[in-house]
Amino acid sequence: MGASCFSVVSLLSNFLRRSATAAGLSSQTVEIDGDTTIHFWGPTAATSKPNLVLIHGFGPPSLWQWRQQISFFAGEFDVYVPDLLFFGDSFTNSTDRSEVFQATCLAKLLENLQIHRYSVVGTSYGGFVAYLMASTWPEKVEKVVIASSAVNMRRSDNDRLMKKAKVDKIEDLMLPTTASGLRTLLDLVLFRRPYMPEFLHNDFLDKLYSENRKEKLELLKELRIGQDEVVTISPLSQETLIVWGEEDQIFLLEKATELNKLLGEKAKLKVIKKASHCPQLERADQFNNIVNDFFIHGFNMY
Repeated sequence: MGASCFSVVSLLSNFLRRSATAAGLSSQTVEIDGDTTIHFWGPTAATSKPNLVLIHGFGPPSLWQWRQQISFFAGEFDVYVPDLLFFGDSFTNSTDRSEVFQATCLAKLLENLQIHRYSVVGTSYGGFVAYLMASTWPEKVEKVVIASSAVNMRRSDNDRLMKKAKVDKIEDLMLPTTASGLRTLLDLVLFRRPYMPEFLHNDFLDKLYSENRKEKLELLKELRIGQDEVVTISPLSQETLIVWGEEDQIFLLEKATELNKLLGEKAKLKVIKKASHCPQLERADQFNNIVNDFFIHGFNMY
């Protein structure tokens, strides 16, 4: 009975929380309106340091995707790491499931915290949210980092991905229910998938992919980006760094090249070799240095 209760994922979750605490962050929850509650990790009290918001992608909650960035940036920034709605402990009674609503809720969170100027880093689905925050509230968002996030996604990009993954629906890939489905997802998001025994795959599925499944399915189905074949995104007024893994199989590198052109003269692209869809995890040191140089020097470094 004791063996059946053992969970590697629970141990790792505890480690992630301790790491965030060691970096000076604490777990906090804010009710931004009568319907919506946002959980985030952030400083116990704001300082004079610049504010940095890390926005996670579809998958495990925020600490799983940003641990190595939290410890790196917390010394020079007030780092805020929110869980998007239906991830971690963030929840809403609203029926809106769009990425626009996610962006609005994060903006309300920061307003509630009296944070009026901040930079954003978003990966994958979180990059959609970061772009929308930057385009909607340019007076609040200073610099933008879009990582592994095809804001210029077309409907045919999903069709290509489903064909590659050999699934009929995108949710079968993004919200796996079996060990083999999780292996397929990891093969696409990681440059080299590490070996994991069957029980560990099942542990990940149970602890990280089963919560709020109905609502996460709705998030995928109501995603507005990628609904059409015509891309209508506008350039951003902020300096914008695009970071991409050279071997990304979710959003191919050609999407990054096109996005760089679409976002205009204030956008620059940096490609990380031997990385796929999660360069902030696979090549954390390189990712952190690229982003940090951008925050310190802007595009004077290029």
